[in-house]
Amino acid sequence: MIFDIDMIRGVYASLPERIQKAKEKLQRPLTLTEKILFSHLSPGVPLINYKRASDYVDFAPDRVAMQDATAQMALLQLMNSGRTSVAVPSTVHCDHLIQAYRNAESDLETANVTNREVYEFLRDVSNKYGIGFWKPGAGIIHQVVLENYAFPGGMMVGTDSHTPNAGGLGMIAIGVGGADAVDVMAALPWELKMPRLIGVKLTGKLSGWSAPKDVILKVAGILTVKGGTNAIIEYFGEGTASLSATGKGTICNMGAEVGATTSIFPFDEKSAQYLESTGRKEVADEARRIMEHLQADREVLDNPEQYYDQLIEIDLSELEPHINGPFTPDAAYTISEFAEVVRRNNYPRKMEVGLIGSCTNSSYEDLTRAVSIVKHARERGVPVKAQFLINPGSEQIRYTAERDGILEEFDKAGATIIANACGPCIGQWKRDDVADNRPNSIVTSFNRNFAKRNDGNPNTHAFVASPELVAALTIAGDLCFNPLTDGLLNDKGEEVKLPEPAGFEMPPLGYEVKDAGYLAPSEKAAVQVAIDPQSNRLQKLEPFPAWDGRDYADLPLLIKVKGKCTTDHISMAGPWLRYRGHLDNISDNMLIGAVNSFNEQTNAVLDPETLEYMAVPALARKFKSKGVGTVVVAEENYGEGSSREHAAMEPRHLNVKVILVKSFARIHETNLKKQGMLALTFVNKDDYNKVKERDKISVTGLTEFAPGKHLTIELLHVDGTKESFEAAHTYNEQQIEWFRAGSALNAMRK
Repeated sequence: MIFDIDMIRGVYASLPERIQKAKEKLQRPLTLTEKILFSHLSPGVPLINYKRASDYVDFAPDRVAMQDATAQMALLQLMNSGRTSVAVPSTVHCDHLIQAYRNAESDLETANVTNREVYEFLRDVSNKYGIGFWKPGAGIIHQVVLENYAFPGGMMVGTDSHTPNAGGLGMIAIGVGGADAVDVMAALPWELKMPRLIGVKLTGKLSGWSAPKDVILKVAGILTVKGGTNAIIEYFGEGTASLSATGKGTICNMGAEVGATTSIFPFDEKSAQYLESTGRKEVADEARRIMEHLQADREVLDNPEQYYDQLIEIDLSELEPHINGPFTPDAAYTISEFAEVVRRNNYPRKMEVGLIGSCTNSSYEDLTRAVSIVKHARERGVPVKAQFLINPGSEQIRYTAERDGILEEFDKAGATIIANACGPCIGQWKRDDVADNRPNSIVTSFNRNFAKRNDGNPNTHAFVASPELVAALTIAGDLCFNPLTDGLLNDKGEEVKLPEPAGFEMPPLGYEVKDAGYLAPSEKAAVQVAIDPQSNRLQKLEPFPAWDGRDYADLPLLIKVKGKCTTDHISMAGPWLRYRGHLDNISDNMLIGAVNSFNEQTNAVLDPETLEYMAVPALARKFKSKGVGTVVVAEENYGEGSSREHAAMEPRHLNVKVILVKSFARIHETNLKKQGMLALTFVNKDDYNKVKERDKISVTGLTEFAPGKHLTIELLHVDGTKESFEAAHTYNEQQIEWFRAGSALNAMRK
C-alpha cells in the first residue's frame, strides 16, 4: 500500500522550483536541511536569510504522526479546535500502552482489555477526523512511519521525541507536543526557531562489530545531552552511502538524546532500495528524478566549514563499538575501555537482562545481525547467561522474521519475543526480579537510560549499545566481556570466540505481512465520540484561564530542583501512562521524580504553613485550592528527554505560574509556552543559589511583556529581606499572545 502518493507527488512537483528560488534569493548554495526548510515555509512567510537559533519561522509540514500515549491529549485538544477534519495526512499508532510481561500474545491480549476505553476513543476520534489508525500490535510508531510514510524531502511533525527516525529516509521529522500537532492538523502555520546546523561528515565504511548505532553513541559522547539543542544534525560524506536506510534511521532516532531538533541523511540509492523493498517504488522513482535536490549542494560538501555552525568528522572504518551509560545516554565508552570503567566505578558486573528492539533498533537488519551471533553460540554449545527479550519494530518485521526462522533461533536461545511495541524502552515492563530495587545491570539497544526509565528501579544500571553488542553481552552475562578479544566457554569447557555479526539490510525474500494492523478512516459522517464523565482514563479538556493582566506577586516556591530534571522526572511514564488522557489524574505524578535541592529527596517539599514535608502534587493542589499560584526553579536542560506535553500541562493544571531555570530543552520550552506558562531563564545562573526554601517570588514587567525584554524576579525571604535579579525569555509576539490568552489553543479559538 502506498500512502499519500498524490501529496508526495505534489511536494516533488514544486520542490525544485522552491529550492532554486531560495538559492537565488539567498545567493548561496544550500545544505539539505535548508532545502527542505525553505521549501516548506508557510504561505506568506518571506524568504530571507533567517538568523539561526534566534529567529522564529512558520512552516507548513506535510504530515503528522501520533503515538497512543500522547495522541490522547493531542486529540482532546483537536476536539476543542473547531475543526471537522485534519488538513494534512495524520496517523495514530497504538504502541506505548502495551506492557511487557509474559510474551507478545499474552501481553497484547491484556493490553486490549485494560486499555479498551482508550483504544476505542483513539479509534473513534481518528475515524471522525479522517486520521489513519494503527491498531495495538501493529508496531512502534517510528518503524511503521519509516516503512509506510517517510519520504525524502518531506517534512513532518510527530508527538514523540524520536520522530527524527524518519530522517533516515531524508525527511525533516521533528518531535513536538500535542498542541503543535494540532496546529499542523488544523492548517495553521507551525512555528519553529530556525535551527543551527551541525554537520557530521562520515568517511570510510563500517566493518566487523561496528554498527550504525555506534555512530550516534559516539556523537552523543561528543555533543552531550544538550549539545544539539536548537540544532539539526545533518550527515554527509561518502560514508553515508554505505549505511542502510534503517541504520540511518537508528542514527537519526537517537539524535533526540543530544537535544537535536532533528537529524537527517541525504537521499541515495540505499534509500531508494528501501523504498522499493517496502512497496513504494513510485516514491523511489519520483525521488530519483530530483535526487540533486535531496542532497546538499556540491559547494557545501566541498567546503562544509563555511555552511555548518559546527563540524564533526567520523571515519567509519576506525569506529569502534560503543556502550553508553548508565543513567545518561551521553556517557560514551568504547568496548575496549568499558571493562575498566565498570571496575573503576563499581557498576554491577553481572549483566542480568539484554533487550533488543525499540524504535531505535528493531529493523530486519538489526535482528539478523544479532541472531547470527546467537545462532553461532548455540551451535557451539555456549549457553546464554542472561535473560533475553526481543521486540520487533512492526508486524511486518515480526511476520517476516518469523517466516525466515529468525524468531525461532531467538526462541531456541531462551529469548522471549514480546509485543511489537515500545515496552521496556518507556518503562512498560513488569519486571518481577527487582521488586526490592536492588542494584543490577541491563544492556539495551534502546535510546534512553535515565534512572527508573526501563523498569522503575532507580538502581538499575541501564547501558545502551547496538543489537549485536547486546546479544554478545547477553550470552556472556558479563559487562566486562569484549567480544572483539575475549572468548566464552561452551558446555564442553572449550573456549569459543563469537564471530563478527552478519546479516541482511533487507529480507532476501522481501517483506511480508498478513495483517499490518491499519484501519483507514471511513467515509461515513457523524461518528460519535463518547467520554464517560466517571472515567479515570479519559477526561474532557477545559480551557485554561487567561492571564489576569497583572504581575505575579508573592508566589510561593513549590520546589527548587537539583540536578538533571527530564520529562521523566516531571511526568513519569510506566504505570502513569494509563492516565495520559486524564489531566487531573496524571497530575498526581507532577515532579515526583525531581530532587529537592534543600533535602536531596524526591517528592518531599516543605509546606510553608505547617513546616512539614509533603508530596509535590499535594502541596500544589493545596495552594491551588486557595487560588495561589506557585513557582518551580531548576537547573540546566530542564525538560530534556521525551516530548510529552503532560510535563507542561500538569504544572499548568495545578496552577504553577512560572518555571525558572538555568536552561531549557527545546521541546519542553515550546510545550510550556503553548500551555500559557511563563518559561524563564536566569540571566546570571548564579542567581539560582539565591532562591531559599520558604521564599515568596514575584515577577514584574509582565504588563510590558515584549520580545527580547528581560523580566525582573523579586525574592522575599522568610526573614523579611529581599533580593532581585533579571530573568530572560525567548517569547516572540505570537507566543506572548498565547500567554495572555491562557494557551495557544485559547488563542486559536479566539
